[in-house]
Amino acid sequence: MKVILKSTRIIDVNSKHHNKVKDILIEDGIITKIENKISKKGVSEYSEKNLHVSTGWMDMHCNFREPGYEYKDDLKSGIQSAIKGGYTSVLLMPQTKPVIDSKSHVEFIKNNTIGSIIDVHTSGSVTKNLDGDELVEMHDMNSAKCRIFTDDKKSLNRNEVMKLALLYSKDFDGLIMNYPNDKSIFNNGKMNEGITSTHLGLKGISHISEEIMVDRDISLAKYTNGNLHLSYISTKDSVKKIKRAKIDGIHITSDVSINNLIMTDEKLKTFDTRYKVLPPLRTKEDNSALIKGLKKGIIDVICSDHSPEDEENKKTEFDNAAFGILGLETLFGLLGKHVSKDLSIEEIIEKISTNPRKIALKEVLKIEEGEVANITLFDPKLEWEVRKKDIKSKSKNTPFIGEKLKGKALAIYNNNQFVVID
Repeated sequence: MKVILKSTRIIDVNSKHHNKVKDILIEDGIITKIENKISKKGVSEYSEKNLHVSTGWMDMHCNFREPGYEYKDDLKSGIQSAIKGGYTSVLLMPQTKPVIDSKSHVEFIKNNTIGSIIDVHTSGSVTKNLDGDELVEMHDMNSAKCRIFTDDKKSLNRNEVMKLALLYSKDFDGLIMNYPNDKSIFNNGKMNEGITSTHLGLKGISHISEEIMVDRDISLAKYTNGNLHLSYISTKDSVKKIKRAKIDGIHITSDVSINNLIMTDEKLKTFDTRYKVLPPLRTKEDNSALIKGLKKGIIDVICSDHSPEDEENKKTEFDNAAFGILGLETLFGLLGKHVSKDLSIEEIIEKISTNPRKIALKEVLKIEEGEVANITLFDPKLEWEVRKKDIKSKSKNTPFIGEKLKGKALAIYNNNQFVVID
């Protein structure tokens, strides 16, 4: 596949061409030339107004629901959602049926996504069947190139299990991800515990259920010298704790969901189940602290927490509704609309491309001559409307239908394939 990208502004702080408008020639998956003007007979050209290019975006928290829940989404439709959102890589969560808790399950994902323009990676569960007790065969799964382990929203509540996971994963430079949520305090809550939950009469989820486990995980990471990644940080005090841990030299990284950056628990005043997420939407004060945490490098990654749910699990009583919102197709537009006033485009790309790759894949991409072409093309100013008919996921559980967003992916190039996004 050969293509010339015309007059595109390069957003890559690791490149000598950063913030310059250049033509880029890509031939057979390699960036072969970057110059002011390029023309080559027989090579197609791609151009758009206000065209920008960065290294390919990566999301660290996706659910494609296959195997087991294909009525919600599957690998094929999940890949289409990733393309629509401008991603070239995704990391899948292991909460499928069966759970991704063995080498054969990892290979199932790998074998069924070979040849895609999207690099589909999967995490493995830390414990068998996500039961929180017995560790999986990490070394065996790592032989299938699975280096990240998490029980995702189940959370690892047993201290000994978390300690052993951090220790065992060190043998192959693995990474343990944990969503900090103390189940005894969480107590089957439905939304953030506060004024809004009291007014609505809904059982709350206290901020302390997160922060107590953040403290525990940091202590265990320090004790084991293991690699820890805290998922879905949602409170201002969690940001403070992670800041202190990084200053102390503990091997810790973290992410935040787009949902917890831009919305508060006040969205739930109408009992709209589309806003029911985990961790719950919290307060404006938490939103502000999370954005400052991103700005200062305390929080490393912004994730979509892409969670397709069927209508039966969403169009029901609030207490019974499933947690989750679709995220891949709207994340960049939501950042442009709500966060771009606080984070520069370079900082946004760092949080959705550079850092996820460093943390999850130990990979650094560059937009330079001779480098592999793994890129996302986008317009950070383009306004567009989220329409239900355009959603690629089988599920439509997003509250943003009908909303105008700012910033859109236009095309991606990866694995010697080029796709223009409709």
